[in-house]
Amino acid sequence: MNKGLIAITSLAALAGAVAFAQREQSAGTNWSYPQGDAGGSRYSTLTQINTTNVARLQRAWTFKTGSGRFASSPMVVDSVMYFSAPNGVYALDAVTGTQIWKYAPVAEGEAPGSPSSPSPDADGGGGGRSASSAGTALRGPTYWPGTKEVGPRIYSTTSPGLAAIDAKTGKLVTTFGQNGVLPGINPASFPVIYKNILITEGDVEAKRGKTVKGWDVVSGKQVWTFYTKAQSGDPNREKTWLNASADSDATPDIWGMFTVDEERGILYVPVEKVSGPGNNDYWGGGNHGNNLYSDSLVALDALTGKMKWHQQLVHHDIWDYDIAAAPTLIEVRRNGEVIPAVAQYTKMALLFIFHRETGEPIFGLEERAVPQTTAPGEWTSPTQPFPVKPRPLARNTLTRAQLAKVTPEHQALCEGLWDKYKLEDAVPYMPWRTDRDVLVLPGAQGGGNWHGLAFNKDLGLVFATAMTAPQWGHLVAGGGRGRRGRAATPPPSNAPVSMSKSTPEQRRFWDNEKQWSCAEPPWNELIAVNANTGDIAWHVPLGEFAELIAKGVPPTGTPSAGGAITTAGNLVFIGATVDGYFRAFDARTGKELWRDKLPQPNQGAPTTYQGRDGKQYVVIGANGGGFFNAPVGDEVIAYTLK
Repeated sequence: MNKGLIAITSLAALAGAVAFAQREQSAGTNWSYPQGDAGGSRYSTLTQINTTNVARLQRAWTFKTGSGRFASSPMVVDSVMYFSAPNGVYALDAVTGTQIWKYAPVAEGEAPGSPSSPSPDADGGGGGRSASSAGTALRGPTYWPGTKEVGPRIYSTTSPGLAAIDAKTGKLVTTFGQNGVLPGINPASFPVIYKNILITEGDVEAKRGKTVKGWDVVSGKQVWTFYTKAQSGDPNREKTWLNASADSDATPDIWGMFTVDEERGILYVPVEKVSGPGNNDYWGGGNHGNNLYSDSLVALDALTGKMKWHQQLVHHDIWDYDIAAAPTLIEVRRNGEVIPAVAQYTKMALLFIFHRETGEPIFGLEERAVPQTTAPGEWTSPTQPFPVKPRPLARNTLTRAQLAKVTPEHQALCEGLWDKYKLEDAVPYMPWRTDRDVLVLPGAQGGGNWHGLAFNKDLGLVFATAMTAPQWGHLVAGGGRGRRGRAATPPPSNAPVSMSKSTPEQRRFWDNEKQWSCAEPPWNELIAVNANTGDIAWHVPLGEFAELIAKGVPPTGTPSAGGAITTAGNLVFIGATVDGYFRAFDARTGKELWRDKLPQPNQGAPTTYQGRDGKQYVVIGANGGGFFNAPVGDEVIAYTLK
């Protein structure tokens, strides 16, 4: 693999490194990482709640934030729960749900570093701030256990920047960074920590592009920088940024979640598509070429930021197929050998599995020919990468004969759209056109998405959700939608006219009111993949529409935006679906064993832990929101056996 140019700004902090506390390799009593462990497995060793008794789960407590959606799994350490909501960072008693402290950035007139007062409500919440005042990340903070000399901390995105918060008191640690904050460092997802290095999504540097940055975890002093755009001296710059387009401010961006192989000291970074001049979600005419290291899984030395290997998973992305899910560390057992692997799930519903140390595909990788653009000024790659195994986890083709027929009215709607707009059969990586509407499967919400995977190492199974919500439309002149809803940046003066995607009706290729896909069911599935063979072990519909169930239609699956966790009790827990249920499945078979109707749908991921009372709990945020118009709430709900 070619290596990108790395700027190492300082290694001085490494020389004086002190002994740092170690956390559990797997979640058990504690869930001390946002993803359960550093490798993102979302696996717990707890077995108190298992397949024989999960039907007895009942609510233990409810906490209200007075805010809205958060998507990260709450962390739990020694029966204290940490998470962030739009209005602040919280610490709760994980056994009773009582608020211990809440931190939000200081407003004018408040004392520096003071936490907000606990709510007078028994259920928590309050704090006197608006739902968006704290500037926290949707995908939450991270916990650091500290050292013998330094106490534990929570690192969280806040409106002024990345804040270091005392985990015991909720006060800002003013010796970190600039008065407790790294100004302008506002990652969209939680930071990760390897030894004494705090690693975050960084800022954008003019011309050089988006960064990943390593900081001294105690002081906040910058240690290293990695650029997501191939730099001067890297042969991938000229090869993959044609017509000197790398010299502009266009850059591959980042908003997803990092993971770390703590044994090998490797950081795994999912990089998204190009943003900036000449680009938007569905147009890349200002930057011809494959644009490394966009839409890539990049492996870095966690101590230095130097690239070890990369694999680009989408060439010149014009479909909003950002790579954002946490790369999940798994084990592949083959011929008596245990292969350390990393699994990267994607919006394309493709599951790529690579050797952690070398980046070599475990089950093969093929560059396959794909349709080419006819849009003036656009560029497309002749091929795109596909894993040989596993098969695509969701539909990526569609014909008229495969349109949904769940009711006569829905069939008529979908066939009417197909005929009215003279749609043609969809195949992977259909490029947008100016002269007609085209279908693209999966759509920009997946397939998969940021919520990624869970891995049960006892069973050797990888769990994923796979949604079928096609997108469609055509290109029109104008910049259109930029990254994450921002207006597209004007292109350089010598770039072709920018275009953007326009959808004639229904937003997605579905019934917009009902959110019923126009592709035949299943519309969403929970899928188990055998990590040792790449084969599908089982798959079941995830979610149901009450109206269709009442008509005798089997469960179809519903749109979802959230992930699963798995346990040694042979369970998979997941909310995520817009029908609002929190479910438990038998991890071995996919059989649903339990469900509870939430006040609002979960659009995140659950957590499990053992409290000081000896009970195992499962907790989930019932706070809605997201792309599928789930009603917004503010509840955090814990369950235990009764």
